[in-house]
Amino acid sequence: MFGLTLIAVFVLGAIFYTAARSRAVTIGGDIPQQLHSRPNYHGLLAFLLASLAGLAVLVIVWTAWGSFIESQFVAHILDAQPELSPIEVELVLNDARALAGGGIASKTDALREQIAAEIGGQTVLHHYGTMALSILAAALAGLWCLKSAHIGWRARNRSETVIRRILALMAVIAVATTGGIILSLIFETLNFFNNIDWQVHKFLFGTTWSPLSGVQAGKLDPEKVGAIPLFAGTLLITVIAMLVATPIGLFAAIYLSDFASPKVRAWAKPMLEILAGIPTVVYGFFAAITLAPFLRNSGESIGLSIASESALAAGIVMGIMIIPFISSLSDDVINAVPQSLRDGSYGLGATKAETIRQVVLPAALPGIVSAVLLGISRAVGETMIVVMAAGQGANLTANPLEAVTTVTVQIVMLITGDTEASTAAGPAFTLGFTLFCVTLLMNVVAQRIVRKYRELYD
Repeated sequence: MFGLTLIAVFVLGAIFYTAARSRAVTIGGDIPQQLHSRPNYHGLLAFLLASLAGLAVLVIVWTAWGSFIESQFVAHILDAQPELSPIEVELVLNDARALAGGGIASKTDALREQIAAEIGGQTVLHHYGTMALSILAAALAGLWCLKSAHIGWRARNRSETVIRRILALMAVIAVATTGGIILSLIFETLNFFNNIDWQVHKFLFGTTWSPLSGVQAGKLDPEKVGAIPLFAGTLLITVIAMLVATPIGLFAAIYLSDFASPKVRAWAKPMLEILAGIPTVVYGFFAAITLAPFLRNSGESIGLSIASESALAAGIVMGIMIIPFISSLSDDVINAVPQSLRDGSYGLGATKAETIRQVVLPAALPGIVSAVLLGISRAVGETMIVVMAAGQGANLTANPLEAVTTVTVQIVMLITGDTEASTAAGPAFTLGFTLFCVTLLMNVVAQRIVRKYRELYD
């Protein structure tokens, strides 16, 4: 019903767009130049006001009314059975919703059936009442816009003001969301350090990671929260991936931009970028089923012991996955280098290879650094390939032939485990916050490099 109401609001806005535009044409008469704003702006303003008014009422009424109804049902349940815990109350409410929707409940009794009957009536009233109020708000806003239209009506100024405020609101939401994420990470990190008696060095420099094995009465064992193996595994796999992706991606970009014919480029670049559309679980399956056994058998043939789950297999496949990110972005920035730089180099007698090496690549360095940084971020945040190809054990080693794990894999394991959420959330959020700080530092360093070299070629 929410989606249907949303569609109805936008359809009504489109109707008011047509009506307002037609009214503006009528007001202008034989001399449309006397209108302050073109008829299209009159229509745009009516569409914006009607749609925003209906959308605002829809979101506010839907949320507030739904919360009020749920609180009434919770109060009813507690009045009938005051001994129930919050979880039991939620279970009763879920069973009543299932019964009201014609589903199967875990338990059926008089209270659940009574709540289900009330939910059915309240839901109908909630849905259709919200729809009516939303459409009414949209209609009133559209009619006000039609009534206010006249020759001097500043529809263009008003519509641009509305659009500007919408864009500002989107920016505020984006910033607020980022701030909320950071604050939640900080809050949970502080709780985690408080749980281990502020022995921060145990987390930063410890070499044993098994936080849930030493839980006693909700307290974590500081000796088992050492994150060094996780970050070492993350670094090892990321380095292997970038050693695969960076040269292949960069050389592919150079070939496509300066050496390949238009016909070859027309099919080669889309084929290369198809790699970006393959799901990561497919890459992980390929690494676990095809590449890992191949590496193990190849190692045995020359006397090397390679684990079935190794950092090498995960890193190679992850590097293949990252190739299109680096090649596509590098190709774009190489093509963006002014042709005048190439012509000047050719005029001085340089060959194409010398021009690319000494002129084009230095000029495109900021964009290439950004592409590599994006690839590193993609590698650091990858989970599925590591789970399937590198293992889940926190093994501190620099040997790429052994099994390792990464920060993101351990976060998933902690959050999806059967341990109490309040206990598992601390280590998971702390790992996330530490990884956030590391990637932020990498971004700062990369931006300094970009800024330094960009000044030479602007």
